[in-house]
Amino acid sequence: MIITIVCDVLGSENNGTTIAEQNLIRALKERGHTVRVVCGDEDKRGEDGYFVVKNFNLGKKLNGYLEKNGVKIAKNDKKLLESAIKDADAVHVTLPFFLGTYARKMAIKYKKPLTASFHCQAENITSHLGLKNFQPLNKMVYKILNKNLYKYCDVVHYPTQFICEVFEREVKNAPPHKIISNGVKKIFTKKVVEKPAELKDKFIILFSGRFSKEKCHNLLIDAVNNSKYKNDIQLIFCGKGPIESKVKEYGESLLENKPIIKFVSASELCDIINYSDLYVHPADIEIEAISCLEAISCGLVPVINNSPKSATKFFALTDMNLFDFNNSNPIFDEIRDAV
Repeated sequence: MIITIVCDVLGSENNGTTIAEQNLIRALKERGHTVRVVCGDEDKRGEDGYFVVKNFNLGKKLNGYLEKNGVKIAKNDKKLLESAIKDADAVHVTLPFFLGTYARKMAIKYKKPLTASFHCQAENITSHLGLKNFQPLNKMVYKILNKNLYKYCDVVHYPTQFICEVFEREVKNAPPHKIISNGVKKIFTKKVVEKPAELKDKFIILFSGRFSKEKCHNLLIDAVNNSKYKNDIQLIFCGKGPIESKVKEYGESLLENKPIIKFVSASELCDIINYSDLYVHPADIEIEAISCLEAISCGLVPVINNSPKSATKFFALTDMNLFDFNNSNPIFDEIRDAV
């Protein structure tokens, strides 16, 4: 089959959406399909199968903010989209923004089967406005996303039952759906990895995720600061994002063992997971935490924020794997006591 995948945001694999997109592209190619990717990534221009559009110029400040998140917003390009879609067998849209919305119109025009992934929680948008807990606005966002794309789809892919139920509760006439985890790369498996010499006497707590408000890095820093073992704990944060410097400053102001902050490759992350003692996921907004799944795949025990707006809590096997919603009491002390 010829499958056209339309990505408003692609970029480097530093966030769950991009990782899921790239995994989908690779998996379809491995199964012998011809994959066309429409995106705004200039580094893909000239590569076989890529149709590269221009990006919006939102001004120096907004462009800089988006770059810190590792993303650019793709523009519509009627001619390019038409060439990528008109003789395709199916069209899959990954985000309901400008490019995805126009691709939906083009797919309908040429009577192509249309599917879409659900990667964008309303709070992922409203948190940037400081309004993630303003429910009327979140409800409005879901209705706009549905109007832009999802209500026209033959099938919608939800990575978790949680986000399926949230979206279908907020919109009428929800389209047919399939619930399939985005999964993790095969590289993430349990193996023996020695701790670096300088960390051998430390209890290592890992969190991997984009540096943004909804990931709640400071909540984990507060929990470590409240721990009776705080002088023995070494926090490692893997990722990058717009509030990285603020998290670094906050962690260094409170903790004797300054958090180690770095963006790493998948193979290095796999090593870090395998020499860590505990994985803590403090994010309070999450459709599906691939980073937590990566840790679990390597056999690392997770402790997860029991947030009403996060699917990650459903990964917990016992109450010991959860901490009270946005509570910085260090329940991982009990786990440390058992070690």
